[in-house]
Amino acid sequence: MAPLHLTFACGDYDRTRALAEGTVRADGIDLTYLRLPVEETFFRMMRHQEFEVAELSLSSYVLSLRTDPSPFVALPVFTSRMFRHGSLYCHADAGITRPEDLRGKRVGTPEYQLTACVWMRGILADRHGVPVDSVSYLTGGQETPGRIEKAGVDLPDSLSISRIPEDRTLAAMLADGEIDALCTPRVPSPFVAGDPRVRRVFPDVIAAEKEYYAATGIFPVMHVVVIRRDVYDRHRWVAQSLYKALLAAKDAAYESLYDTSALRFMLPWLTPQLEETRALLGKDYWSYGVEGNRETLEAFLRYHHEQGLSARLWRPEELFAPESLESAVI
Repeated sequence: MAPLHLTFACGDYDRTRALAEGTVRADGIDLTYLRLPVEETFFRMMRHQEFEVAELSLSSYVLSLRTDPSPFVALPVFTSRMFRHGSLYCHADAGITRPEDLRGKRVGTPEYQLTACVWMRGILADRHGVPVDSVSYLTGGQETPGRIEKAGVDLPDSLSISRIPEDRTLAAMLADGEIDALCTPRVPSPFVAGDPRVRRVFPDVIAAEKEYYAATGIFPVMHVVVIRRDVYDRHRWVAQSLYKALLAAKDAAYESLYDTSALRFMLPWLTPQLEETRALLGKDYWSYGVEGNRETLEAFLRYHHEQGLSARLWRPEELFAPESLESAVI
């Protein structure tokens, strides 16, 4: 049987590079790997379903489940994971000296449904006494005017959400004090430039994130891998084949990262940082699958529902192809 030709749109990651380079292959699949920026992949997949397989925002994927049948089927492969305490910025004169001070403030976000922002709103509500409806949200382009939600959202009237002017950006409004804070996956340009008017809400991000993990055991999931529904329905075996290959690619990345003969990345203390990470989070700190990530997924799904993005509370098993949750026992 000839291999099935599939296109996989994904970021340029160490944990998927073996698939991109062809040193790991998915059984029965001839894979074309497209290295694309995440925003482009998400937009093109959500709006036009351009790729057979793609990396997708966890929040956008859960939003897509409201359609019956849903356009995608996910694998429990988490191409992006990241603690997000460092994603909160504030204006220096906004009177924000601790996270609790965000209550009653004007907080910008490129899109309300962004996974990073779902996580931070949930963490602020759970751990810092900042209910989701205690903040006024403003959406729009961070660095370029005119950004729109890639997926339409129908939110409760209890939330205060408005668009910024079409000719303005969130980054400029934060620097000018027109918004009090900004929640964003990408570092805003004024902060990069060292503008003293912009600082992080959590001044010691690493300490805050380590404390959060110690208290919760959660290493937030940002992105999953999805298969387009029509491909999955015709070739159910693709889910297991891709899942096995993505696991193998991740294992190869683990191995190469701990090669001390020469640094793989331009980080002087990469090896001790890796060893500290293993000590704190465990050897398989970037785990795939549901069981090892159940509490993390349940927390996110609860946040998604509580923030008005899900009509009902999903269970982790409902998100993923059954074939990716099973394995043969020898």
